[in-house]
Amino acid sequence: MGPVELLHMSVFSQSFSPCGRFLAAGNNYGEIALFSLSAALSPDATALSQKPVLTFTAHDGPVFSLLSNDSQLFSAGNGEISCWSWSELVKKNAKPLWTKRPNYKSSLEIPEINAMIINPRDNSLVVGGGDNNIHILDLEHGVFKSVLQGHSDYIHCVSVREREAEILSGGEDGAVRMWDSRTGQSVHCVEIYKYESCARPQYGKWISCLTTDSDWMLCGGGPSLSLWHLRSLSPTSVFPLAGCQRQAAFYQDMILAVGEGPFVSHCLLGGEVKAQIPCTPQSLNTLQINANSTEHRVLTVGGSSDHIDVFTNLSYKTFSLSF
Repeated sequence: MGPVELLHMSVFSQSFSPCGRFLAAGNNYGEIALFSLSAALSPDATALSQKPVLTFTAHDGPVFSLLSNDSQLFSAGNGEISCWSWSELVKKNAKPLWTKRPNYKSSLEIPEINAMIINPRDNSLVVGGGDNNIHILDLEHGVFKSVLQGHSDYIHCVSVREREAEILSGGEDGAVRMWDSRTGQSVHCVEIYKYESCARPQYGKWISCLTTDSDWMLCGGGPSLSLWHLRSLSPTSVFPLAGCQRQAAFYQDMILAVGEGPFVSHCLLGGEVKAQIPCTPQSLNTLQINANSTEHRVLTVGGSSDHIDVFTNLSYKTFSLSF
């Protein structure tokens, strides 16, 4: 890859291997890079340890979403989903186990897939994207079994509340929809931008990040990042972060968020921003916490750069991996 491509590279997605020793990252050129965290974190690591052990082209167009289960990596690009075996990837064999495309209405336009999550309740892959619909792929039988319709614009993010059998989705239309995963019916629709405490009309109404933790939901985008109590469907904290947040996560007693600006924001549940930790990319798209391994428990952050920052301690960047 030439210097011009590296200059214009963006990292959109990340996923840790089931063993927690590898990180997969997807970029705007349709490539997936595999990094060895165990090599990069080892005491005798060299500059080479921070480069990929494998890079391959997985899709035409950006890889907006990567996700792993206990043995496979799922990647989404240009309207299709591919599945890869982690044990094969680690042996540097990049051949997909399968590639599937949801049943889109129009065959002309290829809607991009922006988000995927696994629903453990029925071992299905919940897929949200550019056709305004959520497609449910039955992983057991390899077939798309249902479509959840209700958003009036494309879907940016999806989340699952396993205990309640609910799927949540956020979109360009400014709505967060809650679906009964058993019936596929929309049970609630919350238009975040209509709440004065969250509204930022100058940024627009779209919802670009959404995550849940039992009875709590975190969402943001055009509207401010806000914490919602799902039983009362009301915002309990609104975070005073500038710009639009693209990903947020619950971590211990904090919230970690990334978006416009070269830093990871540490927020307290009550609404205050406790710290903003500097990062290499000027703007960030993706943040992942490696919960699959205590030995390699790191936070990794990617965005408008070919560098992915690695934090072994949340207070400062330890080093960067690079494509």
